[in-house]
Amino acid sequence: MKFSPIFQSICLLASIVLASAQDKTGFQLKDGDRVLFYGDSITDQRLYTTFAETYVITRFPDLKIEFVHSGWGGDRVTGGGGGEIDLRLRRDVFAYKPTVMTIMLGMNDGSYRAFDQPIFDRYAKGYQHIIDEVKKGLPGIRLTLIQPSPFDDVSLPPRFEGGYNSVLVRYSQFVKQAAEREHAGVADLNTPIVAVLEKAKATDAELAKKIIPDRVHPGPSGHLLMAAALLKSWNAPATVTAVEIDAAGTRIVRSENTKITDRQAANGLSWTQTDRALPLSVEMSDAVMALAVNSSDFVQTLNQQLLKVTGLSAARHALKIDGAMIGVFTKEQLTEGINLAMLNTPMVQQSAEVHRLTLQHNNTHFTRWRQVQVPLANNKSPKVQKAVAELMSALDDDEGEVIKQQRAAAQPRARKYELIPE
Repeated sequence: MKFSPIFQSICLLASIVLASAQDKTGFQLKDGDRVLFYGDSITDQRLYTTFAETYVITRFPDLKIEFVHSGWGGDRVTGGGGGEIDLRLRRDVFAYKPTVMTIMLGMNDGSYRAFDQPIFDRYAKGYQHIIDEVKKGLPGIRLTLIQPSPFDDVSLPPRFEGGYNSVLVRYSQFVKQAAEREHAGVADLNTPIVAVLEKAKATDAELAKKIIPDRVHPGPSGHLLMAAALLKSWNAPATVTAVEIDAAGTRIVRSENTKITDRQAANGLSWTQTDRALPLSVEMSDAVMALAVNSSDFVQTLNQQLLKVTGLSAARHALKIDGAMIGVFTKEQLTEGINLAMLNTPMVQQSAEVHRLTLQHNNTHFTRWRQVQVPLANNKSPKVQKAVAELMSALDDDEGEVIKQQRAAAQPRARKYELIPE
């Protein structure tokens, strides 16, 4: 049967619209992507970037996605200590051929003073220059423009009327408008962190000051929530796994993102679970981290590993995974469901090891880039240049080995679960 050109055009348009809708609802990073994080000292801290990387590696262990850190302390849209912006782009962006790039600039650009139109105009012009050069140098790149993280005018009083964060909010509006104009992604790292600071201050005013200790550079807790905001902009899923078991009939009611085998009902309930993802390890023993996380929606929106068991007869059950005691839970708790992602399980410990390797490979890259490549780039000695090339190659090889270990460590393993009545 032949269809008319008009009908064929309608079908093509419908398929494009459907594909577009799917892209907007699915996770935005794809197999084969190389993600480059660009920014100032807040990016240079290598914290929100590494949290985001570990999340991606543990939540999507089958995807081959690479990550490169290119933040430099003190940077503005015009560049900074690492050189003028065009040099920075050539050496620290184009050289890595990323398919995805995030840009977070603005903290230094506002000059830590009340809003000034000429200063803002330089920011807007410089920011647009970066976008134009990146799109020209890397056709097809997918940009995520990041609205600058906050200056803490919440836990401490503003230094001038309105506060510096109000200036950053105006810069953030420009970033959002630029993203819309350029058909780029946008991530708001200001509004949700301010909301966390406000809630944390109401809970513990002194401890809240430690979320962004110097008002500019967040500690790990602030960076975790910044990573969460970035990941949400990429449509990151909340669920690690979700399991529901009817103990009365040893029936699997739900098994999302996991495979359950070897069910047994003798002396309690046991089964083997092979997950397709890992939770993100969070140091809730740290008081500042706990305050920040509990003042946010991080757990609900990004770190859910649900275990629900109904039909239990005993009032309390001990949960063991791979022989390790996880905790004792009431029948009501298990019927409602417990979130394994926030408990000290073997899966969380495995995720912590992945994050250790994430930090290691990023630190190796930093050494290669900032302590060898850049400071020795202008040395004219052939011997030095040869030594530099050999050292950079060795460091690249070392980083590559660590990345292999990271990927291997992220692969989920079969785990033996036991629910033992007490």
